[in-house]
Amino acid sequence: MPGDIFVHRNIANVVTHTDMNLLSVLDYSVNVLKVKHIIVCGHYGCGGVNAALGDKQVGLIDNWLRNIKDVIRIHEREMSTIKDPQKRSDRLVELNAIEGAANVMSTSIVQNAWASGQELGVHAWVYSLKSGLITDLKVSASSAEDISPVFKMNTEK
Repeated sequence: MPGDIFVHRNIANVVTHTDMNLLSVLDYSVNVLKVKHIIVCGHYGCGGVNAALGDKQVGLIDNWLRNIKDVIRIHEREMSTIKDPQKRSDRLVELNAIEGAANVMSTSIVQNAWASGQELGVHAWVYSLKSGLITDLKVSASSAEDISPVFKMNTEK
């Protein structure tokens, strides 16, 4: 129904801890709208992801796509084993959504919501433009216990 989904989008579905636009949307959706689920959803065939896989300079957007190159670097061992360009692109779309969901989980906004007992799940998905199907990447969290200890914050006041 109208109003059931609150959406934030950007080029290549990038989630960074320094994007004030994204953090403002996240804060509003969690603390004002009291959303129960945050879904970081990429899509196969993403032009931004494909541009990040290449070495061609495309302009100012190169600076934004650097975040996806960081995902490649973090998962370099796995990515280097994928030779087929389509499979490589598809996997990077998935890894970008997984890293984006992890970045959402590590924000003070989400961790404070969990600490206050707010029902909130964070999930990583990918959408196929060809089939219309959503793939659940099986990366979800509903409490700080579900995230890497390095990102857990002491939320006691």
